[in-house]
Amino acid sequence: MLETIASGYGLIEGPRVDADGNLFFSDVTNGGVYRRSPGGEIGTVVPKRRGVGGIALHADGGVVVSGKNICHVKDGTSRILFQRDDIPGFNDIFTDGAGRVYAGALRSDPFKLTSQVPGELWRIEAEGQAIEVYGNIGITNGIGASPDGRLLYHADSAVKQVVVHDISPDGTATNRRVFATLDEVPDGLAVDESGRVWVAVYGGGCATCFAPDGTIDHTVEVPAKAVTSLCFGGQDRRDLYIVTADNTEDPNRKGTIFHTRVDVPGVAVPLATV
Repeated sequence: MLETIASGYGLIEGPRVDADGNLFFSDVTNGGVYRRSPGGEIGTVVPKRRGVGGIALHADGGVVVSGKNICHVKDGTSRILFQRDDIPGFNDIFTDGAGRVYAGALRSDPFKLTSQVPGELWRIEAEGQAIEVYGNIGITNGIGASPDGRLLYHADSAVKQVVVHDISPDGTATNRRVFATLDEVPDGLAVDESGRVWVAVYGGGCATCFAPDGTIDHTVEVPAKAVTSLCFGGQDRRDLYIVTADNTEDPNRKGTIFHTRVDVPGVAVPLATV
């Protein structure tokens, strides 16, 4: 059963929950990164910044956010980790067990699925140092790793697929293959401890849980069509947060955050250290 825990935003993205139960999320269209406390109080973490499609928590405090660049924001001070003049922006981001940040590059408008320039996945090793992991991702979206860290999942919204690579400890990705093909657009994703991959289905009004073999395990229906992302949280990581870009009648403030409980904990997402 879903409960609404926040609403009145534009396009909500990038949900992440810290060890204290604070839920971080962004408003892509209206700008800003926010923090919702376990008690329901909401405060601003990064004011006004638009286009934040991904958030990571940093070991030194603060958040790593995407947008026109990848930067670490702590106590109001920003430190740019990676940017390139030839990359208009970055969408979802992910951290691995070594604290490195993976960032999906957007080279075209993500809302124009018929006219896109493929982007890449970049691995940020240190401030100002990034390596291209692979290319040919039409429209980059959710990124996540299997419980053992040996598989890397990546949603490509342009082709309505989630692809998977084998990934080595040094961050090298090989053997791309299709993990799942959807009828609607895959957006953000998260992985649970049984190896299932949960995918926010934009335009589908649901979050779909895929078994490790890529078949559909089950679907959570959401009272909104534009489901954008999801994440696990809570002390047992069995709280599931689903975010959207619609659910109210306000054309500019319709994004909503839903919460439910699940049976299997989510995989803990490491903190960034770069």
